[in-house]
Amino acid sequence: MDANEVMPPFLSLRVFEAAARLGSFARAAEELGITAGAVSQHIRTLEDFAGQPLFRRLGRGVELTEPGKVAFAHAGAALSEMLQAGRAMRIALRGRRVSISTPPSFASKWLIPRLSGFQDAHPEVEVRLSADMTLTDFAVSDIDLAVRYGPGGYEGLHYERLMTESVVVVCSPRFVEANGSLSSPSDLLKAPLIHDDGPERDPSCPSWSMWFAARGLRRPEVERGLRFNQSSLAIEAALEGKGVALAKRQLALRDINEGRLIAPFSEAEAPVSFAYWLVWPRGRRFEAAQTAFLNWIREQVIEGDARADQTA
Repeated sequence: MDANEVMPPFLSLRVFEAAARLGSFARAAEELGITAGAVSQHIRTLEDFAGQPLFRRLGRGVELTEPGKVAFAHAGAALSEMLQAGRAMRIALRGRRVSISTPPSFASKWLIPRLSGFQDAHPEVEVRLSADMTLTDFAVSDIDLAVRYGPGGYEGLHYERLMTESVVVVCSPRFVEANGSLSSPSDLLKAPLIHDDGPERDPSCPSWSMWFAARGLRRPEVERGLRFNQSSLAIEAALEGKGVALAKRQLALRDINEGRLIAPFSEAEAPVSFAYWLVWPRGRRFEAAQTAFLNWIREQVIEGDARADQTA
């Protein structure tokens, strides 16, 4: 490197990369945990350094100028290399720590209740869990692997299907005691309904209106009822006896197996096209902590399938 050359400000370069990748100053601010004003200031600093605009400001977003496009290609590669350098420095630490990203509902209803088993088996491993719906950019994050709910086929990443999913009607024993047993779908025509409006819904996931229509039933005002923006919250409402929910089976399975929820029409489960996937960058070398976690979570799925077969 020429000692006389001036390096661009690193923090501003990181902000530039995020804004260019996301096409939005606001989304870059959200990802980096800073204000939109701070993002604008960093971009102005970098444009002053470059002596020319790097973005065109649009109505609700931004787009790169030609110099910006060239700079973005180098910035992304540089940040990725710096992340790899950081990983190399912390190889010993990574052997004792695993960082996972998962959807919030999967974390709260499936993963966290099982984590004590992993910690008992591997007390030397520190688990760091990030629960959000944002797709992990492994090039600029310190996440080792992710669990994602979706269609699969993630470009540039290794992906393996962890579990399939289906939708099942659930309610609590308390609800049945108060409202009477549910023996057929027509018993739900007057029951209070709980709606899952979570962002992890997929096109094949039935709504209540679709569920009734598939059974030749028509319920007036089918869209009324409690609505939640996370699947786990819809399940929690059902646990509290607030009504009947269409729940993702994998998320509700523990509560069903332990008797906190009832699935009165389990034979009428509706398979969906999305699944849970384990995802990480191709070619990534895992240390002992990541390998132990991968083996453990795969075993959890196998044990869960075996228990489901026994109770079927």
